[in-house]
Amino acid sequence: MIAGSADVTSFLGLGLFSAHVTGNLVILTAQILGRGAGATCLVLSLPLFILVLGLTRLLVAGLEALDINSLRPLLLLQFLLLGGTFALGIASDHHPDPEARSTLLAGQLGVAAMAVQNALVQLSLHGVPPTAVMTTNLTRFIMDASEVLLGHDPAEMAEARHRAKHLWPVIVGFIAGAGLGAVCFAAAGLKSLGLPAGLALLALVMSLAVRPVGRKQ
Repeated sequence: MIAGSADVTSFLGLGLFSAHVTGNLVILTAQILGRGAGATCLVLSLPLFILVLGLTRLLVAGLEALDINSLRPLLLLQFLLLGGTFALGIASDHHPDPEARSTLLAGQLGVAAMAVQNALVQLSLHGVPPTAVMTTNLTRFIMDASEVLLGHDPAEMAEARHRAKHLWPVIVGFIAGAGLGAVCFAAAGLKSLGLPAGLALLALVMSLAVRPVGRKQ
């Protein structure tokens, strides 16, 4: 839900996808060919995404060296980045200039937050499907559902059923977040950037009720 709402609100309000790097590359190419404005935020998004992924991995390595579970620190970092996106976003006009400093910074903070979320799933939530990329999840779910319905090998069918059981809540959550983000943007404009920030805060609070396994809190 965080990724879905962040993607929609950043696209509608800031001119880029915070979670969908491929989409940013497509829009950038179209704008370059069409000589459109507002390409700066898209140009910056890819190297920033890569940089934040690398820095997040270094952060987790440091936490592991101290025997500290990385989930809560990364959730906190994501919340702070999305909170910054919200604060800078509402400082812009309802129809922001794509090249305005506050708009650029808000967009890049959103991209950084989604880089943290992508890294968080792999580094802190082992075995959980990706929560910000739905093309792969949807393809895997349809293939697994087909295997359950049409397969002949009981072991493969059981494995497909197990994967599908974990995939469908992620897909539904992303779609729900995107829909809620669109509704909120239609009602509140850039103030809707507070939705993914609020959901990130909720995830952080929920993590406090779960005792991390294998490392100190």
